[in-house]
Amino acid sequence: MPGQRSIAEAEKLAEAKLGGIPLRREQMAVVANIYRAASAVRQHLENSVLRGSDLTWTAFVVLWVVWVWGESETRHVAEEAGISKGTLTGVARTLEGRGLVRRAGHPTDGRLVLLSLTDEGEALMRRLFPAFNEEEAFVAGRLSDEECRTVADGLRRVVRQVEEEGEERRADLLDGARPAPRRSGRRPKAPKAPKA
Repeated sequence: MPGQRSIAEAEKLAEAKLGGIPLRREQMAVVANIYRAASAVRQHLENSVLRGSDLTWTAFVVLWVVWVWGESETRHVAEEAGISKGTLTGVARTLEGRGLVRRAGHPTDGRLVLLSLTDEGEALMRRLFPAFNEEEAFVAGRLSDEECRTVADGLRRVVRQVEEEGEERRADLLDGARPAPRRSGRRPKAPKAPKA
């Protein structure tokens, strides 16, 4: 894309900026490229196969989770999709409004909500997923099947590292304190001056 720096350019600029700082460069490259790859893949899939079905990446992932796991509690769907429960609420309402998912109360716990696909949602996923998978093949097109297995295995190990040891690591880094609340990155609006 015009105006975007290549991965090689970004790595050279980072090396020049950080040259004198003792860093674990290989690990930095892994994390930076996980982020860049995830962003590039998401953007490509949203702008190609998902756009025709008027789906965002997040909406597709929610449909995928419910399609694969079947009827599920919303908290489990949010966890599997890697999104907050609040985000899931908005996505589920949109998908429900389009007739793709059904929300229902839990039969034994009124506080819980279950999500399932409607017949229309099932049909959409059966129709959409083969096209989605074709784009997955396109994205991984420069890798052999063996390289795909190696990359997938390496990424699974990264995920397991964070899932299994991340909480303890965060507690150590914060000396046992709770993390600060998340902020949007937006600055609070300055109070308006009283009118004269």
